[in-house]
Amino acid sequence: MRTGEPLPAVGEVLAALATGLWHWNTATELVTVDAEAARLLGLPAEQTTLTQAQTRARLHPVDWNEITGVVQLAVAEGTLAEVRVRVMDDQGRVVRVVRSRSKPSFDPVRKAYELIGTIQEVTEPSPGTPAGRSAVTGDWRRSREAFLLDAGRALAEARSTEEVLRVAAGLSMPGFSPDGLAVFGITGDRLTIIGHHGQEPGDEGPFTHMSLETDYPAAEVARTGRAVYLSSPEQYKERYPLTWPLAQQFGRQSWAFLPLTVAGRTMGAWMAAFAYPVAFTPDERSVLTTVARMLAQALSRAGAADTQRELTDGLQRSMLPQLGPEIPGMTLAARYIPTGGGLQVGGDWYDMIPLPSGRFALVIGDVQGHDVRAAGLMGQLRIALRAYAAEGHRPDAVLTRASRFFYGITHSDDDLAGLRFATCLYIEVDPVTGVLETARAGHLDPAVRMADGTVIVRPTAGGLPLGVDPDSDYPTTRLALEPGESMMICTDGLLETGGHDLDTGWQRIRKTLEAHEGDLEELADALVQAVHGPSSHHTTGPLADRREDDIALLLMCRQGEGCGCGDTVAVRPSVRRTVLTVAQDEPERIAEGRQQVRELLHDWSCADQVDSAVLLVSEALTNVLVHTDADALLVAEVTDGPAGRRMRIEVADTSDDLPHKRRPGELASSGRGLLLIEMLADAWGVAPRGEGKSIWFELYEPGGDAR
Repeated sequence: MRTGEPLPAVGEVLAALATGLWHWNTATELVTVDAEAARLLGLPAEQTTLTQAQTRARLHPVDWNEITGVVQLAVAEGTLAEVRVRVMDDQGRVVRVVRSRSKPSFDPVRKAYELIGTIQEVTEPSPGTPAGRSAVTGDWRRSREAFLLDAGRALAEARSTEEVLRVAAGLSMPGFSPDGLAVFGITGDRLTIIGHHGQEPGDEGPFTHMSLETDYPAAEVARTGRAVYLSSPEQYKERYPLTWPLAQQFGRQSWAFLPLTVAGRTMGAWMAAFAYPVAFTPDERSVLTTVARMLAQALSRAGAADTQRELTDGLQRSMLPQLGPEIPGMTLAARYIPTGGGLQVGGDWYDMIPLPSGRFALVIGDVQGHDVRAAGLMGQLRIALRAYAAEGHRPDAVLTRASRFFYGITHSDDDLAGLRFATCLYIEVDPVTGVLETARAGHLDPAVRMADGTVIVRPTAGGLPLGVDPDSDYPTTRLALEPGESMMICTDGLLETGGHDLDTGWQRIRKTLEAHEGDLEELADALVQAVHGPSSHHTTGPLADRREDDIALLLMCRQGEGCGCGDTVAVRPSVRRTVLTVAQDEPERIAEGRQQVRELLHDWSCADQVDSAVLLVSEALTNVLVHTDADALLVAEVTDGPAGRRMRIEVADTSDDLPHKRRPGELASSGRGLLLIEMLADAWGVAPRGEGKSIWFELYEPGGDAR
């Protein structure tokens, strides 16, 4: 072409350069290509119009998905959309790789994109060459996809802002990794630094609390919500001359500032700084934009989680008390483990209340539910219990008043779905004598760990859960905690965590109680570890689909030989002992006596002797209730001596009538008690007392010489 001649048509120039021209309108879903573009797509070399589906069929499916993302990114940033795609034949084989460049526009009314661009064939570089290492397709694309998957997984698993920043600092992007990062937040009209990496501590000083109107890239990104890419120091200095001296001292060569956007709102900016020049190709921008979106989501989740944890800690501090001052002769330990999800505060609670009499009360309970309302009701109920206890009421009166109060606040409207109840165990403790007066409202019985490690559940009388019946009655039960013994009270979450029911969960906890030899704080940690620690995964229960529950745990030890608390020495004594009173109007407690004897002999080597002891205890207690007008006192004791173990059981009453052996006939319904004792016991007798009498019998464990 000579000088002065008219320029050739654009189409002729593009054809001479083996470059095709295409037009795509997403509203009509039609793609128009000229002859060269059709040839590059594997079609006859003539201008044609294709549907969107027909065009998609000619391209690799992964690349088609990438095109849509690049187009959206280019529209958001106001840049060109550049992408490399693989053209496929009818058998799904790659016939060539082409590069397309276009200028997209977006119609907000029609919500459609319109693109006019060029397409040109490119040659894939040979593996191992410098060009091959910087290629945008092939291995680089696979590495990028793997990187984004790993980054997304790591950011999704981060549970706090600190963890998110640590994950972001450790990201190694394929082909280009920043050596400096900074995350900026927005507080009012100021830019703040949430965290940074790759700079020395204190370097963030000039950038902290910077005005959003400042001529600084991060401030511009926060204002506009559009990314800023600076490929060289010259570009930085030209666009932001006022703040360039602040960035110059770090010696970086390229910078990317991207908005952190969640739900359409820009919450901050992310800076990635590079020690070498980066061109920020569309593929590199796509990676950075994707990471910025994932980082924004992770920071949003982490911020909400941090706020929730602060709220949870505040609620726990206000609702769960400290155990108060030290009590002479007593040691206390408590744990609260929220596992119910949501706000991480449910209806479980514990309390220690000083009483006007000089004694103190231990309270533990569980309000139905795992939501905010359950936590609120728990707080009100706890305050009410403290108020009634401070007035000097007995345990039964405290629970009766609390039940009436709880009924009133949960039945104040006609919403039946909002009705709640609460279980509760209230124990008044005399620290001098170790006497415990208990009242129970549908809660679990306390468990006592004897000085030698034997664990027994102490049955107590109880009533309905609080809030079910405003006039419910709560009888009291008197127990005694001997020196060296510990008591555990807990909510059902400690037993049922891990898919257990109350029976299987108790067996798991009992093993921990009996095997532990440390102090009370170590025992509390061991119990929590038994249900939440690594070993708990090997002891899952039969109810795998059961929802996890909150845990409240309260331990009390009366210091003495064998407990290891205070100044005592953890030496297991050779005697274990249990005491139970059975009143005339409480014949059902005979079953409790049988159960306590069986638990006392849980490690006895002869099962037949255990059955004999349970039978004889039942006979002795029944004889007292049937043949006298007095109450029965059961004392069961196991002694471990040089000659072996001996079990001695004594049932006493205040009646002066001594029992006599009889020879009942075959049809007689009574009179065989002493005969059974004589047949099954190794030794027995009747001992008169100053007021009343006692019947005792002994059994000797086989293998020893206790006889």
